[in-house]
Order: sequence, then C-alpha cells, then structure tokens
Amino acid sequence: MKSRKTKQKELLEKELISIKDFFNAEELYKKVKEKGIGIATIYRFLNMKVKNRELHKYFCEGRTIYSMSLNNHCHYTCQLCGRKEHIIIRDITPIKKNINGTICHFQIDVTGICGVCLKKKKTPEKAPEKTP
Repeated sequence: MKSRKTKQKELLEKELISIKDFFNAEELYKKVKEKGIGIATIYRFLNMKVKNRELHKYFCEGRTIYSMSLNNHCHYTCQLCGRKEHIIIRDITPIKKNINGTICHFQIDVTGICGVCLKKKKTPEKAPEKTP
C-alpha cells in the first residue's frame, strides 16, 4: 500500500534530515508541534519509516529511539557504579558468521567493570584510624 504525500509528512521529512543522532518521538514532536502536527501522526510516520527500512529503531533505557544514519546502538554498563556509555561496534564478522541472512542494524548491551572501578578495586583500602 502506497502512502499519500501530505504537507505534514513533508515537514517531518525535513526535520528528519536535520537530525544527526539518536532521537525519540517526543523530541521530534517538540520540533513540529507548533506546526500543528500531533504526536499520533509522528508515531504513524516513524512506524512507516521503520517498516520501509528508511529509519532504524532501537530500545534504550526503556524507551524507543530512532536513527537515520547509525546502524547500531550499543551500550557498555559498569556493573559496580552503574555508569553507562554508548560504544561503537564496527566489526560484527563473528556475529555475521552465525546468521543465515543479512543484518540491517543491531543493538548490543555489554556489561563489565569500568576502568575507574577496576582501579578502586586494586587500590588497597586504608584501615580505619583508631581513636584513643
């Protein structure tokens, strides 16, 4: 089924081109709400773009996020301090070897102990000073 070309879709397309990183539906809504575009229209538009493989969809901290250009969304989380950071994984050859098909985009969550916490673990803790 072909989608109609509407003024709202044209405005949303223009906004998408200007976004260079990950975004969510609410962020897109804030950019276009003064132009009379509702949040339901945005969700329909984003779902259509994902279905047509023109947009990548990921899940990050319980929220759905999107990207026009990045084909992966990966996190490293420290299991001791809870710090999270986005990481870029470019070589997925070992994963490709296990898949009978193609990969459009991927999301990976890696957990470990960050460098700061590792240093803290290696540093011996001082014994508490005795009070007279």
